[in-house]
Amino acid sequence: MRARLFLVTALLLVSLPAAADGPADVLAHRTKQCPGCDLAGAHLKRFDLAGGDFAGARLAGAVLHRAKLGRAHFDAADLTGANLNKTDLRNASLKGAKLAGALLYEAELGLADLSGADLSGAKLGHARMVRANLGQAKLGEAVLREARLDEANLAGASLRSANLVSASLRRADLSRADLDNAGLLQAVLREANLAGAILTEADLFGADLTDCDLRGADLSGARLTNAIMTGAKLDGAKLSHTIMPDDTEHE
Repeated sequence: MRARLFLVTALLLVSLPAAADGPADVLAHRTKQCPGCDLAGAHLKRFDLAGGDFAGARLAGAVLHRAKLGRAHFDAADLTGANLNKTDLRNASLKGAKLAGALLYEAELGLADLSGADLSGAKLGHARMVRANLGQAKLGEAVLREARLDEANLAGASLRSANLVSASLRRADLSRADLDNAGLLQAVLREANLAGAILTEADLFGADLTDCDLRGADLSGARLTNAIMTGAKLDGAKLSHTIMPDDTEHE
């Protein structure tokens, strides 16, 4: 009888589903798979979470400084105010993620998917975002000073009042992007696509717009003093009260 009872118990234990990994398992380095879990304020500095799944997870205020997050999934995750300075997020997926006010100084975001993400007020100075997908992303008042966004997709993105001073945007797609009042002083936009973009009151002092596509863009009230515009396409662009490269005001 005892042997039979033991056998039944053993079979029941084997058939029971394993407990889902939780925040404690992540903190103990036992798992990288914790979609939807609550890690708000967690200290994950230098953690190796590359290739992990944290889709929909709550990571607001979490510390991920210098963490390895390449190829990880953070789709729809809440990373509001998180510290992601110097993290490796190459090829990571952050579609629709909340990153408002997040710290991403010198973060590696090459080929990352941030489409539709909210990066309002995020600090991205010196971040490397080459060929990243930021289509329809919210970057209002974000700091992207000296960031590298070469060949990045920013089509339809909101960059109102963003700081892009000395940023590199070579061949970037900024078509239909909203750059109202953005700071683009000394920015490099060679061969960038700004067709239909809103650049009202934007400051492009000394910017390099060589071979840039500005067809249909609204540059009303923008400052282009000392900007390099060799080969730039301006067909249909609005230039009301725009300060031109020679410092004269267009009527």
